[in-house]
Amino acid sequence: MMHGEKIGLRAPQESDVHVLHSELYDNVAVRSRTDPRPWRPIPPGSGQSPFAVRDPSDEAAAFSVVELESRELVGTAGLWGIDTHNRSAHIGISLRPAFRGRGFGTDVVHTLCAYGFTVRGLQRLQIETLADNAPMIAAATSAGFVREGTLRRAAWVCGAFADEAVLGLLADDWTPRT
Repeated sequence: MMHGEKIGLRAPQESDVHVLHSELYDNVAVRSRTDPRPWRPIPPGSGQSPFAVRDPSDEAAAFSVVELESRELVGTAGLWGIDTHNRSAHIGISLRPAFRGRGFGTDVVHTLCAYGFTVRGLQRLQIETLADNAPMIAAATSAGFVREGTLRRAAWVCGAFADEAVLGLLADDWTPRT
């Protein structure tokens, strides 16, 4: 398990799937803001659930996020689009509603950076998020990410186009937590 200050990143478990699916996938409006793919009705037990436990992959590293003190499931996080040639990856996180606004997202981003830079040896991490997602942008900038641009009207969200912010962090610019 990778440890942050408040959270741990561990391998996903079958017991996580129903909770994550019901709280993070079945809310269509919220899911549409966090995933560029169109929402489809998928049962939690389906292998097509975005939270289904999958075999390890070189292209992605999926984690369940747990609170260190209580061991309660906080959400899901990971690196995706891992490019071993260019040593880059994208970061994605999704927290259960009860855990938002409590500093967990910032801790998750910092811990994913430690994983990406020190464990995987990556040289660049990138985050794409809706331009109005202030909590994610704040979590990213607190870890040292720099806003590199805006993709205008790049996301279709519940019937309208929205801008996406692109943030990047290089290993040379990253300051690990002590």
